[in-house]
Amino acid sequence: MNRHTHRILPSDITPERVYFSRRQLLAAGLGGAGLAAFGPAALGKPAMPALASLTAPRNAALSVSEAPNSYEDITTYNNYYEFGTDKSDPAENSQDFKPTPWNLTVDGEAEVRGTFTLEDILKPHPLEERVYRLRCVEAWSMVIPWDGFPLANLLARFKPTSRAKYVEFTTLYDPKRMPGEGARVLNWPYVEGLRMDEAMHPLSFIAVGLYGKTLPNQNGAPLRLVVPWKYGFKGIKAIVRIRFTDKQPLNSWQDAAPNEYGFYANVNPAVDHPRWSQATERRIGSSSLFGRRIATLPFNGYADQVASLYKGMDPRKLY
Repeated sequence: MNRHTHRILPSDITPERVYFSRRQLLAAGLGGAGLAAFGPAALGKPAMPALASLTAPRNAALSVSEAPNSYEDITTYNNYYEFGTDKSDPAENSQDFKPTPWNLTVDGEAEVRGTFTLEDILKPHPLEERVYRLRCVEAWSMVIPWDGFPLANLLARFKPTSRAKYVEFTTLYDPKRMPGEGARVLNWPYVEGLRMDEAMHPLSFIAVGLYGKTLPNQNGAPLRLVVPWKYGFKGIKAIVRIRFTDKQPLNSWQDAAPNEYGFYANVNPAVDHPRWSQATERRIGSSSLFGRRIATLPFNGYADQVASLYKGMDPRKLY
């Protein structure tokens, strides 16, 4: 029986100009114990201030020229089923969610395994602004200035072995803190995965902020994956586990509706979703929430950078 009747509309969202400096990041409470000792988690770390200001240089090489969406667009129109299935639910239902203290467990095919604090994870990474076009072509898209650091930099610290062919990510499962997990929409907790070469690509990164502020709860605080050439549902939020594996992970939407969602989720306007066309997308804008429709670009406009990852594979099956 298919319990999953909701249309997936990835919620990757918004923005403004922002900057990040490591000093300000640490002062804001995002830094701390440091990887000099990169050891097991110590609970009870100081809480990260809500929406603390951040500052970092913009990465012009990886930015787009399009104007970003407003902060309001980004933070009030979201897909985050852990807090509800309506687009307004995440902003309304996540306000009491506390993203600190936070621990990340790393296991599987890696030399460095264990549980690490948010401070351990964040301290070594200078942040940089990246503006990406994140699209969910069956319905909507936004332009978002994220603040974060390359996923590759984080994964390399755990020294994955030669057996690590994939990396699996898992979201926090806590129905008391995430009321949407009380509904049988998906098989909780939420799981996503990437092939190792996808994960280590320079475009894949961990977002910890947007618009020059720490990441809002409804946008995936405190750690959220961003893979800009894929559909938004690959952008798993509130990550608590990273597992290196030799087997392809079963991601949540593939588990829920295998006839509609695959493992790769690469943007391909030439391949329709079983229930709608993906040839165009609707850009969300503050003035009239839903703006004009525009043509969807292969790999969301990043074909030059990532198409080589899938050489020899059937592009119609990389959904």
